[in-house]
Amino acid sequence: MNESYDAVVVGGGPAGATAAADLARAGCTVLLLDRAGRIKPCGGAVPPALIREFEIPDALLVARVTSARMVSPKGAEVDMPIEGGFVGMVDREVFDEWLRERAAAAGAVRRAGAYDGITRENGDTCVHFRTKDGAATQCVRTRVVIGADGAASAVARQEIAGAHRMRYVYAYHEIVRSPAAGQGKFDPARCDVIYRGALSPDFYGWVFPHGATTSVGTGTANRGFSIRHAATALRQATGLDAAETIRREGAPIPMKPLPRWDNGRDVVLAGDASGVVAPASGEGIYYAMTGGRLAAEAALQYLRTGDARALATARKRFMRAHGRVFWVLGIMQRFWYSSDRRRERFVSICRDPDVQALTWQAYMHKKLVRAKPMTHVRIFFKDLAHLVGIVSP
Repeated sequence: MNESYDAVVVGGGPAGATAAADLARAGCTVLLLDRAGRIKPCGGAVPPALIREFEIPDALLVARVTSARMVSPKGAEVDMPIEGGFVGMVDREVFDEWLRERAAAAGAVRRAGAYDGITRENGDTCVHFRTKDGAATQCVRTRVVIGADGAASAVARQEIAGAHRMRYVYAYHEIVRSPAAGQGKFDPARCDVIYRGALSPDFYGWVFPHGATTSVGTGTANRGFSIRHAATALRQATGLDAAETIRREGAPIPMKPLPRWDNGRDVVLAGDASGVVAPASGEGIYYAMTGGRLAAEAALQYLRTGDARALATARKRFMRAHGRVFWVLGIMQRFWYSSDRRRERFVSICRDPDVQALTWQAYMHKKLVRAKPMTHVRIFFKDLAHLVGIVSP
């Protein structure tokens, strides 16, 4: 155990790579530990706020989506154009590796390995891991650990009280070769979101274009539901059943942020490990990178002051900025996704121009929009009319 670092980041996804890069730029010695070869199932959408805040080059955007199509259980289609903007789409295999390489360029040391655990000896925190070639377990000393190792985080389960009670949506998608533009209903500049109980009893199915490839998938918290069969049905329904399959991926996606992200000593969580995936939409990349940046800032404060209470600031600052959005989306998912009847009404609500404008503004800028008060009043009464059945879907 000759190696020693200021920080060890476990997990090289968007959260971990962002944290490692930020700490390295601040002059810390950093080890970025990542399991090689794994690609997370993900729609790959990144809003303009992410592109701007994290300085993502245009070359990483494999597509620019300018509208979304919401499809109801009965097949009603509602298009939601993005006025004056776009949603960037990335290939996670390429995007994540670029983030890891940026961390390395900033000075972080990259190491491929599987996390084994943390021990503490004579005041030293030691991170143990196994390399891919099957060599004996290695360990390094560190002052702080950032656990960014995904929804089923081994770091969280070992170090954070209550982490084992994390609830998940299980997501699965198939990456297929994109058809030609105009073939069937496929549009390379549009994301399709399909709300149908047969495809997901509590979430949705999606078709998200990635330029040369397309992500087709679904998710659910119901373990008895076959998301693989649902993905097959979705491909058939959207005319993508004959498209070449490039790869298949599945993983758990957390449903809500953990109540605590640090152990009060030397560990803080980030990304899926902390539960920061938006309810209802399943969006995670922006929140993962934001969480990684806040974890790095909390770790840096701890390294400079020695006060472990600094680690708790990562969650406090995240929830102050995004907690209300997560709360609103959580209520929306529990209510509107609970039955096909309610999904039908939800898609109908999406026809409203006020709803579309506020939805895209909130998504693009990553905060609740303070629109004119009468806009919110109009939306409230329209929603109420749908809820009580005055308006038919």
